[in-house]
Amino acid sequence: MIRLIQDEALKAEWNKIATHPMQSWEWGVAREKMGVGVVRVGEFDGEVIISSFQMTVHSVPYSPFYIGYLPRSSMPSSQTIKFLEDYGKNHNLIYIKIEPNLRNSNFKIQISNLINSPTPLFPAWTQVIDLTKSETELLAKMKPKTRYNIKLAQKKGVTVREMTTEEGFEIFIKLYFETCKRQHYAGHNYNYHKTLFTELKNTISHVLVAYYNDTPIAAYHLFKFNDVLYYPYGGSSDQYREVMGANLLMWEAMKFGKANGCKSFDLWGSLSPAYDSNNIWSGFTRFKEGFGTRFVEMVGSYDLVVNNLLYKPLILVQKIREKFLGA
Repeated sequence: MIRLIQDEALKAEWNKIATHPMQSWEWGVAREKMGVGVVRVGEFDGEVIISSFQMTVHSVPYSPFYIGYLPRSSMPSSQTIKFLEDYGKNHNLIYIKIEPNLRNSNFKIQISNLINSPTPLFPAWTQVIDLTKSETELLAKMKPKTRYNIKLAQKKGVTVREMTTEEGFEIFIKLYFETCKRQHYAGHNYNYHKTLFTELKNTISHVLVAYYNDTPIAAYHLFKFNDVLYYPYGGSSDQYREVMGANLLMWEAMKFGKANGCKSFDLWGSLSPAYDSNNIWSGFTRFKEGFGTRFVEMVGSYDLVVNNLLYKPLILVQKIREKFLGA
């Protein structure tokens, strides 16, 4: 049986089976507080929820239409796809973008009305670190330059603190926006980050800050969810870059994950292992790679087209907008 879920009494059961922080109940609450519609759909075996799907609903400017987004869920069954399609038809959705939290190991899509999305949001690749290894094993797997930079930061006196507090968040967001400006990256706005932090800070969010001479030089906003640590957002100062604070911060994040029972560390997004060094993402891909990661390809992005008449014109507009913004 498939049905909509609105009762918060199911929150604990929902989070047990949710596949990613973006599928957590708290994430949905945060998005609702940002003014975004949230639809929760559950697959049930009797009264027991066995699969959960949290979709956000976004308005198309200057129109009565909407787009659905289902990020990092499990792969919906054909019955759930039909349920979502019917929901879309009844609520003016043009299409629903589905980006499952599923690795591409010769995966073949079995649902005929899903098409490969021409406008994916998540990167096709990520990098993952196995945190079940010992610290000695993790260090040995790193690239020599990365190990050297970690030792250099320690020698220079860089320290790392967990600061999952309002003060820690403000340090993080300042460094995050500095980095966005320096790298010409259009990140999320302050309200987005603050709302996420506020709703997730008692369960999922963790802020780590690297200091040099009592000056914060790098910070991460990490997510810990169901035995996995995630690195979605980070920022660093242009000051004191020579002391390699970001390298020590990543190492301390790995140790933080191990200490808190995480089995793996998902670095959120990456180029493929055959990346072009001229690509604008090559810098952070190379940085992550230095920590002994494994490149993982995801199954990709799919669109469930609800309104065939409006889908192609909307995709064309989205592509023009992306090109204009340099996305």
